[in-house]
This record gives sequence, structure tokens and C-alpha cells, in this order.
Amino acid sequence: MTMEEVRTLFGVLDVRERLIARLAVVAGMRPGEIFALIWQRLEAEYADIKQRIYRGDIDSPKSSYSVRWAALSDGLLSAIAEWRSFALDPGPEAWVFPSEKLTSPIRKDNCWRRHFAPQLKAVGLGWVNFQVMRRTHSCLLKELGVDPQVRAEQMGHTVDVNENVYTKTSLERRREAVNRLESALKVM
Repeated sequence: MTMEEVRTLFGVLDVRERLIARLAVVAGMRPGEIFALIWQRLEAEYADIKQRIYRGDIDSPKSSYSVRWAALSDGLLSAIAEWRSFALDPGPEAWVFPSEKLTSPIRKDNCWRRHFAPQLKAVGLGWVNFQVMRRTHSCLLKELGVDPQVRAEQMGHTVDVNENVYTKTSLERRREAVNRLESALKVM
């Protein structure tokens, strides 16, 4: 997506779905990581990725690179605080995006079909899905000149074995990167 398409995406979604989309586009998180979040995994500056939902089950992240601290921008932290103020159960072990019964997370496909797809189709973004949002994260960061290693670590990917085994970036540097993206998108 272009910057303008991302702005349109964020503009048509309600609070919960906008936060989910921002976690995908701004923080580069996978949908299984987003929907598996519990409140205690959202720290002051990052999401502590230690689990995901895969085929309806809580599972370990996709790979060893996927276990990470995904830096959260300042605007994302504000959006998380706003969403938490609406939470029926903001306790540390509670799901950030619970189902109606609060005992399990909302299912990605149900959320998409009921809350994302109709809104996006109405504004000409019916082709967007979670993969597009995550790919957009990487592409826009590249356009902003963000180091490939920072992008890879933020998303839980490898650039190549050498860089991922021997080179690590600081959380501060990754936060700087996602804050730059958010600033460019003019979203707070």
C-alpha cells in the first residue's frame, strides 16, 4: 500500500480494528502474533512476542527469529492505552483482543470478515489483507531508508544468516524506525 492508502485504511476502521491494522503496518507483526497478545506482553516500548495463534491453537512463534521484542511507536502505545480503557478485562493474563466470552482471543478470520472486509471494500481497498499490511510495513520502512537488519528483526525475519547471527540492533534503534514510519504516515 502507499502512504495514502495506509491513511485511508486507518481512517475507516473502528478503534479495535485500527489498532490491529496499526500493529501489522506500523509494528510489522503477523496476525497470529497480534491475536495471541495478552496484556502483560505489551510492555512500555515493545510487544514481547512469545506466542502466536496458529490454526486456532496457541503455539510458539513461527521461528526462533520470530521470538522477539517488536518495537512499538509512540502513537501505537497511545492507541493501545485507548483500547485498554475499553477492555472488559485489562488484567495481565487477559487477551488484548478477546472473543465475546473473553476466554479466548477473537478469531482472525471472523474479525476480518465482519469488521475489516466491508470497511475496506467500501473505500476501494478490498484487495488488502494481513499479508499486504505486513509487506507494506517492510516496503515503507525500506522507502524511508531504514536499515535492512532493523526491518528484519522488527518483523522476525532473516536478512541472511550472517547478519542475523552476528548483527543485532538495539530496541532504541527499532523504536526510532517505527516512530519515523508513524510520523511519515501522520498518525498519532
